Amino acid sequence: MKEIEIKVKGMVCGGCENRVKNALSTITGVEKVEANYETGKVIVLASEEVSKMVLEEKIDDIGFEVEKED
Repeated sequence: MKEIEIKVKGMVCGGCENRVKNALSTITGVEKVEANYETGKVIVLASEEVSKMVLEEKIDDIGFEVEKED
């Protein structure tokens, strides 16, 4: 298992957190998702096969913006 942290823009409430959690939970290999709209952080516990890029694409697909790291 690995932990992946993603910064997300646009989460403004608990409902947003739930949308992100539910969407990422559908990805095969994802075990646990924590989202916090106040910090803008999403933390995913997933198997080694799950890539950060797949998670970021799913977040984009549901209408949130991934904050890219420099």
